[in-house]
Formats: sequence, C-alpha cells, structure tokens
Amino acid sequence: MAEYANVIVGISNEKLDRIFQYKIPDRLKQQISVGMQVDIPFGNRNIKGYVVELTDLAEYEVAKLKEISGIVRESIPIESQMIALAGWMKKSYGGTMNQALKTVIPVSQKKKMKEQKTLRLLVSLSEAKSLLEEYKRKHNTARERLINALLASGALSWEDATKKLSVSGSVIKALQAAGILGVESNCVYRNPISHLVREEYGVALNEEQLGAVESVMKDYRRGVFGTYLLKGVTGSGKTEVYMELIARVTKERRQAIVLIPEIALTYQTVIRFYRRFGDRVSIMNSRLSQGERYDQFERAKNGEIDIMIGPRSALFTPFDRLGLIIIDEEHEMSYKSEKVPCYHARETAIARAKMTGAAVVLGSATPSVESAYRAENGEYRLIELTKRVHLRPLASCEVVDLRQELRQGNRSILSRRLYGLMEDRLRKKQQIILFLNRRGIAGFVSCRACGHVIKCPHCDVSLGQHGGGRMICHYCGYEEKEPAVCPSCGSPYISGFKAGTEKVESLVKRAFPTARVLRMDMDTTRGKDSYERILSSFANQEADILVGTQMIVKGHDFANVTLVGVLAADLSLHIGDYHAPERTFQLLTQAAGRAGRGDLPGEVVIQTYDPDHYCIRAACRQDYESFYRQEIEYRKLMYYPPVWNLLVILCASKEEVAAGYGADCLARLIGGDAGGGACADEKIYLIGPADAAVAKVNDIYKKVIYIKAKTYETLVALKDMSERYVRDNRDYKNVSVQFDFNPVSGF
Repeated sequence: MAEYANVIVGISNEKLDRIFQYKIPDRLKQQISVGMQVDIPFGNRNIKGYVVELTDLAEYEVAKLKEISGIVRESIPIESQMIALAGWMKKSYGGTMNQALKTVIPVSQKKKMKEQKTLRLLVSLSEAKSLLEEYKRKHNTARERLINALLASGALSWEDATKKLSVSGSVIKALQAAGILGVESNCVYRNPISHLVREEYGVALNEEQLGAVESVMKDYRRGVFGTYLLKGVTGSGKTEVYMELIARVTKERRQAIVLIPEIALTYQTVIRFYRRFGDRVSIMNSRLSQGERYDQFERAKNGEIDIMIGPRSALFTPFDRLGLIIIDEEHEMSYKSEKVPCYHARETAIARAKMTGAAVVLGSATPSVESAYRAENGEYRLIELTKRVHLRPLASCEVVDLRQELRQGNRSILSRRLYGLMEDRLRKKQQIILFLNRRGIAGFVSCRACGHVIKCPHCDVSLGQHGGGRMICHYCGYEEKEPAVCPSCGSPYISGFKAGTEKVESLVKRAFPTARVLRMDMDTTRGKDSYERILSSFANQEADILVGTQMIVKGHDFANVTLVGVLAADLSLHIGDYHAPERTFQLLTQAAGRAGRGDLPGEVVIQTYDPDHYCIRAACRQDYESFYRQEIEYRKLMYYPPVWNLLVILCASKEEVAAGYGADCLARLIGGDAGGGACADEKIYLIGPADAAVAKVNDIYKKVIYIKAKTYETLVALKDMSERYVRDNRDYKNVSVQFDFNPVSGF
C-alpha cells in the first residue's frame, strides 16, 4: 500500500504541473485510488483535489507533509474518470503522470466566449426612411447601406454589417451615440459546423445491418458492455449501423464518441451525422482554433451535445454519461500516438468504456490483424456485413505486372491497360481516382526487371535505403552495401522509386490535356478548409480525375467514380516494417472499395512489380480470410504481435556516446538477472541496441532496443523496472528514454 498521494487542486491544463504531496492516513490506505476526489488541508482551509498518483517515494521532508482529510464520496465527476484513465495510460504505456494528464485533458486553457453583436433600429420606421433620404442626399453611402439593410431585415449582425456591407465600426458607433440604432451583445459558443443544414433522414436498414445493431443492443439492454468487431465489406453500410446504434443509445440519455482516422474523413462523416442528429453533434480535430476546441469541450461538459466526432483526441471528450465508443477504420495507424505516452486509441477506448459502462464498436472492411486475432480468441465479438448496400457488386479488379510493361518498353507511370481504361471513362464522363501508394521517399531497394527486394537475412523486412550507398535493417542494425545490379537476375534496373503526387499530376495532365485534374496530398491540404474544398469539388463532379495519397482512399463515397488506379502497390509492401503486407492489403482493399459505389459498376487496376505476393492477390479478390490466415502464420513464425507482444525502448541524447551507453546498459539490465527477475516465468527475446530508422534528428542521436514477450504484462514489468533504473541512475541525466508497446510503424 502506498504511503503518499500526489494531488492536483485544479483540472485545467495550465495547473497540471502544480502537484502537491500528502500523507495517506492508515484509515484510507485500502480505499484510496487514482482519480478519487479528496478533501485536503490547503493553507488555512480545506479544499477539494484529485489524486493523480500513489507512491512510496516522499518528494519533500516527511515531517512537513500534511495528511489527506478524507475522500469525497457523494459523486464521481468526469474529472475523476479522466484522471483514472490517465493513471491507466501511465501504467500501460510509460511516461510521467503529467504527460498522461495533458493527453486526456487536451484543451490547454480557458478561452473567452465568442461575443455576438446584433444591430437594431431604435427609431420609428418613418424616421428611418427620412434618415435614409438624408444620407442619400449627403452621399453618406455607408450609413445609407446600413439603414437600408436594417429596414429590410429588422436586425443585422455586426459581422454582416462590417464585412458584407463594408460599414466601419466608427460609423456604427456614431449612429449608436445618436440613438438611431442599438447594439445588443450576447456570448455564444463557437460552433465549427454551424453552417451545415439538417435534412430529413429516411434511410431504412437492410436485414444484415439490423442484425448487427440488435447484436450489440441485446447485450447493452442486459447491462453487458462488450467490445465488438464490425467487419463489413466496403460499401456494406457500416456508417448506417453506427448511426442507428447512436440513435438508440442517445435515446437512453447516454452519449457517444465516434473516432475517425483522418481529418479528411471529417467532412463527409459529419454531414451524414448532422443530417440525422442536427446540433447534438460536434467535431474535434487539429484544424480547429483553440477557442473552437475549448468551446466543444465546454458544450460536452454542459450536456449541450451528445455525439463527438474526431480523430483520437476526441476519445477524451468529457462526457459524463458515455454509453458508446465507435472507432471507424479501426485498423488505421493514426490511432497510435507517436508522443509520450504512446497510447493506442483502441485499447484506451476499451479501458475508458470499462470505467464508464460503455460498449465499444470497432469497424473496418479490413480489420487489423490484432483485432481479428482477438475476435478469433473470444476477446471481441465478431459481427459481419457480407453484402454491399442495394446488393451492388464489388468492383472488378485486375493486377498489372510492371515488369512486363518494362520489358515491352513502357516506362510510364501509367500501364497501357490503365491508360486505355482512363480514356474510356473520360469519354463516358465518369470519374477516376489515381492512388499513389507512398509516404515520403522510397525506403527500400527493388529490381524493376524481376521484382526482387533486398531484405534483412535476420528479420525478414526490407533493408532501408540510406546515404552513402548503404542499406540498413531498422530492427537489428544489419548493414550491407547497395548493389549495382540485381542479385537475383543481374538486371541494372535496381533502385528506389522516385515519383511523387505532383509528378503524377503533371504526367496525367500531359497525357489527358482536356481532363480536369485535382491533387490531394499534404501540400494541397494545409489550409483549414482545404480538405472540404477538394472533396466537395470532386463530389460535385467539378473534376474528372483525383490524384492523391492514402487520404483519398479511406471512407469516401463518390457515386460517379467507376475506375481506381493503384500506381505503385509495392511502395507500402516493402517498407522496413513487419506490418508492411498488412498495410498494403488494407490500402489496396480500401482503394478498390472506392469504385462502383453508385449505380455504375467499378473497375480497379493494381500496378505492381510483385504481382504474386499473397497480400496483393488477396486484395485483388477482396479476400480478407485468405490474407489473414497467411499473415497470422507469418507472425507466429517470427514472434510478432499479436501472437507475441513487442516493446521498443528508445534512448535519445545530444551526445551519441551517451545514447549508445544508455541503450547498452538497459539491454544488459533486461537481458541479465534483473530482467529475468521481472519475467522469471516467461521467455523473452531481446534485439539490439541498434540505430533508429532515422538515427539522428535535429542533432539528437537515437538508439532502439526491441523486446518480444508472450504476455503484455511481462513487458509492462520490464518497463517499470527500466523506469526505476533510469530514475535512480545519474548516467541518464542527458538521456531521454521512451517506451512504445506494439508499435504500428518502424523505428
């Protein structure tokens, strides 16, 4: 039992660094826990605070520490729930309690409410008309415009007067001082979706969709709040299932959070939800201003909204009657945080749901191997949607071998088959999506003649391409020189892939000069409304071809798209990461799902140098079971998650020697007697230390250690032991140590 409790006296983010320590009296030691609200002596009075950490380490002179007076039992406010969740995150993912608290309380500080001013006439109608004639005669055009508008509408917002009518503030104040008009002021919440219009909702669910809803609600009504994996083929209507579940849960005065992986998906998703639920819906994402973010959290706390939609940060919406968490496209990498604590939204959602009595629904056409494995083992309940809405057929798909194209003299980014189909669709006034399957520059070396990829002989992942003609494994540090010719076939056509979306856009415009082409990537979506502008333009058929990266193939619904071209399937297949086949299968299946979502049938062309790879063949058939069976056997063979668990320890320092020494010490600790004590009953595999994928960033050197263990708890024990060692060892004064459990991307 802990001797001391660390307590905060305020729950706003700017107060989180001010933690006070108290003794725990014997009578409370068995009752107190993280998140509880407590009475504490503070100065000359007693106030309420929240327990954020229990510890045996006294941070001040023990004689000067005061005792906690008591536990506040009359209520468990939302703040207590969020602090308890932060405590779980610290334990499960590492880092400090402050880092966890600042994650679950993401709004940094209180913002002033937005002031809304309304102008109204104070004079009679006849007086106003008389003034209008006088202003016309004297050529007081600004006053004339303003009085004219007020006569027409009766009232006018300050924004409309100053922006639309171009009337200055000084003119308004002069008329106000003369008693001609009054200015009413009200404080209102900022609403980022106030421009949307609610419409009549009349979608009827089919038999499969209703069955999925009832599967969840039958348990829900019995007070059984489980985790459900909703596996539905692309176009099967998973969003309609989500909305029906939310409608039923909110009818019982509970609240719902809907997580989506990309800001790009917010636009279409929010429109669909707003049409059904109106102002009870709001959004949270990084493109909102600080004031907008603050207001959405305040609206949630005050019960003014029931549904929050957004990426992983929306998981921490302060709903006090949370009944349902939905994670759409649950397989996406963006649900894993890259900042300490490196939490996964899926596991964190399940933890929050258990604390609040809520159900969790994970939805995907291509579930993560982790979720499929847990469903197979009974941790999650599997619910399947096997048919597209209105029984529309899946798009037909074909694989084009780019090695054959090269042999026949075609070095273009477009195969002859794809070029011909694009000509056909443009002639028919149908739309096309071209997906470049890449993120950043190529990280692997492959042969254009035979498709051979240079791999690590120890880890079965591709070697990363580095400067100086070197290739390095980002798991174990194995290194070899980049070859001049292919070691498999002897061809000189061996190198990295060098095309980006901008280059593809240029080539497409050259090949089809009359086509209207839009590009969607990180460069074209930097503005606040850029996602909405590009997607709405394409949805309104103001463009014929949309060229883009991963953000264009996830969840979008364009009825007139009948052709999808995947330009380079290999680019995600051969990154130096054991997830590569899974990521490629998911991306290709999602891309194929964008075609034929309307009344017209769709076609998909996948261009690749590795046409016989199991993930590409399975994606072409949209055969998840076939892919999963082969992939899970590979994971078992290599001791990779989800069959085993993986912990990555990152040591970073401005001094290369210090980073290396820190990593070496931890590796010896974990591999030696102390490590054996932390996991005496279980075998572990330790790999490294090795350089991180990018070994030096901003003059910071990075070293990584990989540890594999069968159970997650073993890795948590090793993390706890490592944290204690680092805390008590002066050699880590200039070395930061970060932990990442079951990472979703390579280091």
